[in-house]
Amino acid sequence: MQSIWKSKGEKLHTRNIEVTTYDYDEQRMIVEGFLKDDRFQESHPMTGEKFPSGVIHHMAIRLLVNCSNLLIEDIDVDLISVPREACRETIGCLAPIKGLTITKGFTAKVKKLTGGKKGCTHLVELILAMAPAAIQGYATYQSRKQVVFDPDRAKMILEFLVNTCRVWREDGPFVEMFKKKLNMK
Repeated sequence: MQSIWKSKGEKLHTRNIEVTTYDYDEQRMIVEGFLKDDRFQESHPMTGEKFPSGVIHHMAIRLLVNCSNLLIEDIDVDLISVPREACRETIGCLAPIKGLTITKGFTAKVKKLTGGKKGCTHLVELILAMAPAAIQGYATYQSRKQVVFDPDRAKMILEFLVNTCRVWREDGPFVEMFKKKLNMK
């Protein structure tokens, strides 16, 4: 299928978000995310500043996540490139998420704890993109070895995935299969 929207002019901006998970030890993994904004045109905001073309934001977040419960044990933020020095004041804004579990409600909790004037919209956007990727990394971490049905793991899957998308809807075949194996209604 071909898009009806075609590029009409010069490229203005790109945002790239990359998230990678790494195994750390027998119980934990590292989730590493980068957000990078590139401007392809010089810009002149109403503040009177002048921004040259090039990297405007480049940020990294690293999470140490416990794989038994998806608890964030530690967090590290790196502001590699920001447009203003005042932006560096936000480097600790994600500290309140240390101790949170990546599960249902994570997005709302992160926004409440770190959103708006409490933090940096770019860091919040990155951490929110990292959460589903952490679930994917966790799934890979847990399924590297072929195992028989594990009720605790099945309950965790239901806890994290039910109603997150159409495939994992509450009345769908995957959820029904897990519930049947767990003798749940």
